[in-house]
Amino acid sequence: MISERFDRRTLANMEIALERACAVLSTGSDKHRARRHIASRIIRCADGGHRTLGSLTAAAMGAAHELRARRKRKTAKPSSPAVGNRVSA
Repeated sequence: MISERFDRRTLANMEIALERACAVLSTGSDKHRARRHIASRIIRCADGGHRTLGSLTAAAMGAAHELRARRKRKTAKPSSPAVGNRVSA
């Protein structure tokens, strides 16, 4: 269990980092999945010995920005048809 792996201060820092990163994401149907992704990055950071609030928040924000970039790529549509798809009259 995670509470057995880290001390109370680290757990508090992890929770703050998670909430800060989730605050920059819009709420949506995949909110739980996003929180899990961010939390896994925070845990990986803490497991690596980086347990300050700053380092945990940086890891969390990096994961949040990664998720936002993925969402933008999914919703981005080409502005014009590809040259090979044009039909000549």
